[in-house]
Amino acid sequence: MEVKRKKVLQCAMAASATCLGGCDLLTHNNRGHAMAGGFVKTDVVRVLAPARLHLGFLDMNGSLGRTFGGIGLGIAEPRTCLTLCHAEGKTHHITGMEGRRAARYLEAISRQLALPGPFSLHVSQAIPSHAGLGSGTQLALSVAAAVRHLQKLPLDPEGDAARLGRGLRSGLGAGLFRRGGLMVDGGKGNLDAPPPIVSCLPFPSDWRVLLVMDSKDEGIHGTAEVEAFRRLPPFPEADAARICRLTLMQMLPCVAERDIEGFGAAVHEIQRMVGAHFAPAQGGVFTSPRVGAAMAALDAMGAHGTGQSSWGPTGFAFADSEDTAQNLRRGLVGKGLADGLDIRVVAARGGGAVVETVSHGLDGMKHDRMESAR
Repeated sequence: MEVKRKKVLQCAMAASATCLGGCDLLTHNNRGHAMAGGFVKTDVVRVLAPARLHLGFLDMNGSLGRTFGGIGLGIAEPRTCLTLCHAEGKTHHITGMEGRRAARYLEAISRQLALPGPFSLHVSQAIPSHAGLGSGTQLALSVAAAVRHLQKLPLDPEGDAARLGRGLRSGLGAGLFRRGGLMVDGGKGNLDAPPPIVSCLPFPSDWRVLLVMDSKDEGIHGTAEVEAFRRLPPFPEADAARICRLTLMQMLPCVAERDIEGFGAAVHEIQRMVGAHFAPAQGGVFTSPRVGAAMAALDAMGAHGTGQSSWGPTGFAFADSEDTAQNLRRGLVGKGLADGLDIRVVAARGGGAVVETVSHGLDGMKHDRMESAR
């Protein structure tokens, strides 16, 4: 029995794996395996999707016919984790975190793909909402990917982003769901699809990100975000040109050459230009005054590339190692600037989301799959 079980487990780990985008978005598709005593069903799909940092827009002027453009980085945590299976009855069954949003995305993708359902969906982990970390897009794409994988349909992050109303201004959410690293999208043109990804670089594995999150505040979102963009003045063409030059001629080459000082200097300048433009809408360069104070202290302590992700309130800084990042974190605590803030040291994410079929009947399968997602 043990010999047969070991053979089945090896088969389950190796069989029928398919990869999307050069094996960056990891998928496993094992519907079931023969085993002594019967047949083990493997019809529960799990998706793990990482958060992202938005490091700045490229061109909010739009005089060349494309608007926004963005710089994003996949990070290892926080992340969204959900499971999906077929359900009995006539209606979907939703449990766990972000239930209302998850139900809306499940209904929408089921309707878009003409799938009868019903499905049972459980969200066990969720990226904090309205924190500037891409929670809505990652949840939407996770639900869509789970449904597709369960139904043996090809994954389509970019298409599903459009179907679910995500990626209206940025292609980074769909791009980083597909693969990790440091990514640049080329801005919104005339197509309904998310903007194209024009650059994707591996991020140094030993560098660390210091996340500074304020749960008592939230970034602008929804109709308020649309209204904020409408009311902001035109972005100066010269500033857009400067940001594009910093990105192409400093930020990206410095990542390729592992030059954190040059990378950080580019991020810092881009962030201050973009933050000054958004300041009238968000009450300052930083949405959260407490996060802003922490960023100023990190600047003084020698952190690299401080800034705010999207509309915030999450702030970030970069360090060349785990030890350096932890020292910076302790420095904030020692100055009394960590009170009421959630400060984490995280690594960049080198791969995209993980989409997999979970075998409940095989001991150890769940642990092995989790290891593959890290």
